[in-house]
Amino acid sequence: MLRRLHSEQPEGFAFTPENQKWAEAQITKYPEGRQASAIIPLLWRAQEQEGWLTRAAIEHVAQMLDMAYIRALEVATFYFMFQLQPVGTVAHIQICGTTSCMICGAEDLVAVCRDKIAKRPHQVSADGKFSWEEVECLGACANAPMAQIGKDYYEDLTAESFARLLDDMAAGKVPTPGPQNGRFASEPLGGVTTLADFTGEDQNASVALADRLGDTLKRIDGTEVPVTTPWLGVAEIKPVDAATIKAHEPKPAMVTPVDDTGVSRQEACDKNIAKPEAVAKGAEDAGPGTRPEMLKKAKGKADDLKKIKGVGPKLEKLLNALGVHHYWQIASWGDEEVAWVDDNLEGFRGRVSRDDWVTQAKALAGDGKADKTGRK
Repeated sequence: MLRRLHSEQPEGFAFTPENQKWAEAQITKYPEGRQASAIIPLLWRAQEQEGWLTRAAIEHVAQMLDMAYIRALEVATFYFMFQLQPVGTVAHIQICGTTSCMICGAEDLVAVCRDKIAKRPHQVSADGKFSWEEVECLGACANAPMAQIGKDYYEDLTAESFARLLDDMAAGKVPTPGPQNGRFASEPLGGVTTLADFTGEDQNASVALADRLGDTLKRIDGTEVPVTTPWLGVAEIKPVDAATIKAHEPKPAMVTPVDDTGVSRQEACDKNIAKPEAVAKGAEDAGPGTRPEMLKKAKGKADDLKKIKGVGPKLEKLLNALGVHHYWQIASWGDEEVAWVDDNLEGFRGRVSRDDWVTQAKALAGDGKADKTGRK
């Protein structure tokens, strides 16, 4: 996945006096000449203060640590924990989409995000309160599916329980993190089989500590602002009525249709249905780049796109569904076309530029001068 700085950036950044003191104290934990080791905690505190990590904040932290800007940018763009674009004022939702969670219903959680927050990842909801994205494994496989919100894990989710969490957060409540199905931690769903006589806290240590500190759903400006207090001029969060909650309940179908027939993008891929216009419906009006010219079917024999590094059978089917069948098509893409395809490869975003498909396709097409008929 591509991780780039947001196109619109504030002019400057400064820690609040309290956060400045905190940051300076973190730097003292490391030996002289090793101050750069504080890069992650300082970037994290900058993000907690502002909600997202701006270029000005990254450069400010780099100056504090006597680091080259590029070194700080390398850290900020590498880790998913750092948000490089504006996020919701209440919460940014990270849905784990890797194997265990995917098998157990992560796609249903993504569907709830699309329905209740925004259609596309990293878009802020209309009311400004929420944003979302799908990320790689968060390491809570025994409690799949799950989501990370702020510092906390919300585990053992269903579409219904996840939707309720979002409604509670929108209403200014702070839901208890951890398992949402009554489990203490990650014991078997049927109940514990060892240490059955153990007695302790009602919650596991991580959840109990977060609850005790109130360290959830807040930004850190040095004064420990809770979720229901305005930040940066944002109005007080007001409860929503039952009718509003009912109107935003997730739809029964937990897939995103690509056309009026209800054929989903995944179904189109699995059945190799070449419906480029349907798959890309509305894409010209949203997202970056320009849609390249697509083909309803291959001109003659389709090329083996799996010869391109990074393209496997599933991705080849998705490309065919979009209308890409030949090396010469990919070889003809410019920066705008690459940006569009990168943004529309559901589940494989960023692969075109990451693996430099255009250069590979030119080599596979011969001299790279094939025209749109496939002739050279």
